[in-house]
Amino acid sequence: MSLPVDWSKPRGEKFDLAVARRKATDPAKRIGIMLINPGGPGGSGVSFAYGANTYFSAEVQERFDIIGFDPRGVARSQPVKCSLDLLNAQPSLFPKDQAEFDKLKAYNQELAADCRARSGAIFDHADTIAVTNDMDAIRRSLGEQKINYYGISYGTIMGQQYAERFGHRVRAMVIDSNMDHSLDAKAFNATEAATAEDSFQEFVKWCDRTESCALHGRDVAAYWDDLLARADRGELKDPDDPTRTVTSEEITGTAFSVFYGPAWSFLASWLDALGSGTPTPAGMSAFADETAGNPFPAVFCQDYQYRVKDYRELAGLVADAKRLAPHMGGSRLGHYAIASCIGYPAKANNPQHRLRITSSPKILMLNALHDPATAYAWAANAHKQTRDKTVLLTYEGWGHGAYDRSECTLGASDDYLVDLTVPRDGTRCAAVEPQPQTASVDSAGTTALPAGPKPGLPGWQRQR
Repeated sequence: MSLPVDWSKPRGEKFDLAVARRKATDPAKRIGIMLINPGGPGGSGVSFAYGANTYFSAEVQERFDIIGFDPRGVARSQPVKCSLDLLNAQPSLFPKDQAEFDKLKAYNQELAADCRARSGAIFDHADTIAVTNDMDAIRRSLGEQKINYYGISYGTIMGQQYAERFGHRVRAMVIDSNMDHSLDAKAFNATEAATAEDSFQEFVKWCDRTESCALHGRDVAAYWDDLLARADRGELKDPDDPTRTVTSEEITGTAFSVFYGPAWSFLASWLDALGSGTPTPAGMSAFADETAGNPFPAVFCQDYQYRVKDYRELAGLVADAKRLAPHMGGSRLGHYAIASCIGYPAKANNPQHRLRITSSPKILMLNALHDPATAYAWAANAHKQTRDKTVLLTYEGWGHGAYDRSECTLGASDDYLVDLTVPRDGTRCAAVEPQPQTASVDSAGTTALPAGPKPGLPGWQRQR
């Protein structure tokens, strides 16, 4: 679809929005279209549509044309591109003084200018308000009066704001693993740190009760702290490449990614291998192209007006995060999000605000109680803001993404999407113990290490 880069200038510059349709498998039972988004920011909805037959139930596939789209600035939709050399030259996101803070600020501004030059005007118009206009354009182009929608993680902001602006165009909407677009930087930082630490504590509890855990019978938290201390002293070597030193950031980042699954058995085996020096299955990918996409700050920093002004303010956020997450040291993803916006223009296109949904039908919100990335507190707060228009279903287990965690979550979601049967607000689905995964890249790579805005940093989207 050819759409305006700037919706305030509909006759101005256009870009091509990539859309994929997977038609309902039973046309006689077809209800309508269901737009989908896997999160990110930076996740490809087109790729999500390609794999929708492995994600959604057969009944949902029978009833809906599943419509995936790559949001503006992502993948096939005039993607944001940046210099690989510049991306790899990023200074520390944890400056030690004002001079290092100023260096990070200057770098972010240089990177933004480079990405803007390589990407065009789309770089400054990748906010979610613009995306909701694109979503409604898809609806109109397909001749539909209403849409159904499933969005996960960052895709929940798209759903929330579409319902705010086009609520009368919604038939049914499931928003899974919710963002809270009302938070200031301090609250965002604190809730991200707390939920990362919660996921670590849940891993420790699992190891304590599970004999197959490679660290079962040990003091897992103490073992973990010792590994991080060895890494900080430069004493921890990669068992597969003894010339390479493993950093504490690599350990916490890998663990955070694993919590998305959660692939606890993989993590335990990997940590055991690191400590003992035996070969480990973990690996990190690297950029292969001369230019690399980096839509994360282009989107996030236009949706969240987080503009840390100086080293003192950033150091305070880091101290808060470490206090709330003593083992994880905060949330790598949460810190990256805030630090990436340092130096951006003061005014965001779509600054955070409390949700105001007035004209939509009931919307189903899902969230795991122990989600490492989108804190349960976020879902609870977003629901509190929209109590007349949303119901919150809690999955009492772990990981990122709740739709297909159990028969309970899947059944409630499908009944709602197909028959508009709204579950009782406050419904809770019991946790399902994660199945052990073997410690190998093949078994853990896609589930445990979701792609992020740069190598080694986990993404918002839950990869299958």
